Amino acid sequence: MNEKYSALFTPWKIGNVEIKNRIVQCSMGGTSLFGWLEPNHFDKEAAYFLLNRAQDGVGLVLPGMQCVRDTLGIPGRKWLWQNDKMFKQLKPYMEEYHKTGGKLFIQLAAGFGRSMAINGWMTVLAKNDFLNKLASPIVDVQYSCASASATPNRWAEDVKSRPMTVEEIHEMVEAFGKTAKKLRDAGVDGVEIHAVHEGYLLDQFTMANWNYRTDEYGGSFENRFRFPVEIVQCIKKYAGDDFPVSLRYSVVSKTKGWCKGAMPYETDFEEWGRDMEESEKAIKYLEDAGYDMFNCDNGTYDAWYWAHPPQYMPDNCNLSYVEHIKKFTSKPVVCAGRMDPVKAAEEIAAGRLDAVAIARQNLVDHEWVHKILEGREDEIKPCIRCHNGCFNFAKYKGSSNTQNLMDSLHLGRCALNPTTMQHTRYYIAPTKKAKRVAIIGGGIGGMESALVLHQQGNIPVIFEKTNELGGLFLTASAMTFKENDKELIRWYRREIEKAGIEVHFNTEVTDVNTIGKFDAVIIATGSTPRTMPMIPGFEKALTFTQLLKEKHEVGDKVLFLGGGQSSCEAAYDLLLNYGKHPIIVEFANDLVKSDVTCLANTSFLRDAMEYHKVPVYLQSTVTEITDKGCTVKNVKTGEKFFVECDNVVNGIGFVPTPVGGKDLSRKVKGKETIFRVGDCVAIGNLRTVIWRAWDVCMYINGNNQGIENIIDKFI
Repeated sequence: MNEKYSALFTPWKIGNVEIKNRIVQCSMGGTSLFGWLEPNHFDKEAAYFLLNRAQDGVGLVLPGMQCVRDTLGIPGRKWLWQNDKMFKQLKPYMEEYHKTGGKLFIQLAAGFGRSMAINGWMTVLAKNDFLNKLASPIVDVQYSCASASATPNRWAEDVKSRPMTVEEIHEMVEAFGKTAKKLRDAGVDGVEIHAVHEGYLLDQFTMANWNYRTDEYGGSFENRFRFPVEIVQCIKKYAGDDFPVSLRYSVVSKTKGWCKGAMPYETDFEEWGRDMEESEKAIKYLEDAGYDMFNCDNGTYDAWYWAHPPQYMPDNCNLSYVEHIKKFTSKPVVCAGRMDPVKAAEEIAAGRLDAVAIARQNLVDHEWVHKILEGREDEIKPCIRCHNGCFNFAKYKGSSNTQNLMDSLHLGRCALNPTTMQHTRYYIAPTKKAKRVAIIGGGIGGMESALVLHQQGNIPVIFEKTNELGGLFLTASAMTFKENDKELIRWYRREIEKAGIEVHFNTEVTDVNTIGKFDAVIIATGSTPRTMPMIPGFEKALTFTQLLKEKHEVGDKVLFLGGGQSSCEAAYDLLLNYGKHPIIVEFANDLVKSDVTCLANTSFLRDAMEYHKVPVYLQSTVTEITDKGCTVKNVKTGEKFFVECDNVVNGIGFVPTPVGGKDLSRKVKGKETIFRVGDCVAIGNLRTVIWRAWDVCMYINGNNQGIENIIDKFI
């Protein structure tokens, strides 16, 4: 092991519980031991995943948050502590878990309040008392959204939260204590309370901007914090003073107003939520109440990119705030949020931090801790903070949560590693007979296919028309803030080389019948930019490849035709790192209007464009491009106007370009032998690319009955 990591592997204590190292797996939605939105069973998939993280060497594992009340209102299962069967299953599991030397704290939650990610049909129930009552035996949306006060829902502002009654609060406090006692009896090492954190229910009680109550749970500082204080006191009463209780704690809110966050470099704003002065007071107050550890970050659902940092946020974005707050408590303090293990080790060694919380890296590479211990850091597959699989709640103007039901029920998965939380569906099985498989295209889809086939014992051969592997992802990763994307490409290249996979560079295949004899062919030729030749002057528009990878000179004012994720990312890169002045013209009524892009990503980009005063023309299109600029038309009013710019970038999307066309097929003994993966199937994201590659490779290897076309589900 490299000495720079050594501080991570020293023991520490939370109360009287000793943890073997300073690595904490943060809680992630979907990894709950007792189910997620269907909390009525012991979740074997989550149990397998969490046990494996302890076996890999994580010192403290926190499963996904578990509401003490069943928010779906399943008859007979109102409270978690009432489900004796699940606790009986938990006891032998903990006995097996402790053989790893790791510790496990269950994260308990009061609920979501105004942060409940309601979708279209839930919005209907929330706004209609009769329909909600009718549906309440199955789901009680009004209870799920209940908050400190009647505040607008984060996902549907026309839905107001129902204020919780004092009786409901007391009943919930009691449930925390009873649940903690059952968990201790089952062998669990401690609990974490979620949360005075991220704008969830308890946070909504603690902050004056959300709490307008006039009873004992509102008004003064002490009253606003009464709910989390009573919870820890009740837990200690039922489970004992020596049973550790951690608190998930957001140091500052980084919130400027309803659905409006602060940029990471923004300092001249008035904090709308919890500021540092109140946070200093609060952490001491909460320590005195009985909390034994503080697991810290920043943010709320209104500034979601602080709690769930996308790739645009800097590494260690919460560290300085967490290190400051540590000065005001004697209890251990943990920091989460794009934490670099090397930096974390430095801060722990210096005494400025007690442990590091890492979540998404555990989804991507299940062995990353062992790889550090064994000096194999270059083998760690990096997390790129895409949110494509782990937590992709989506929203745009005029919508509630647009995430489909399948994604809602199965969070905690990973775009880059399909085996995460799906180990019975995706797995590597040795081949019975090695097959030679031609792969046309060396982008992410092609490289992932090659590595999976190699692990199975098959013989992949890559044909790449350029002189390097990476495909269109080379363009996507070219932006300044996408160092993790660049590292992912380097990782793929290293793994391809180490595996000794045959690669034919500078070899363009236009006819699959010319490449020789193979048992199967995988076409991974990606996509090309969509064009609009009906627009006069459209040929003047640059592609993203020309802009980002080839670095064409673009002048000062750059107009993006299309306001999707790629355009907004490129615009952000130009203004932040090159001092350019981007302009965006978008046909829809919002930027990044997507059902598959996480709100943490989209809200950052929208807030960034507003903060930097980027001219954005929504519900508009370009009707002509000239050397001096563009004629823009508002499609709603019909108004036309001229916008000066030095260059135009084509951001209207891509179209699949499979070799041989999309209908190309070949069969041997009734079985398909030609397959398509990646964007040449349908334009998607890394999740659709990589999961489809696994589907195909497993089919070729004979490990499943047929190819499940995930494109139909997730695009």
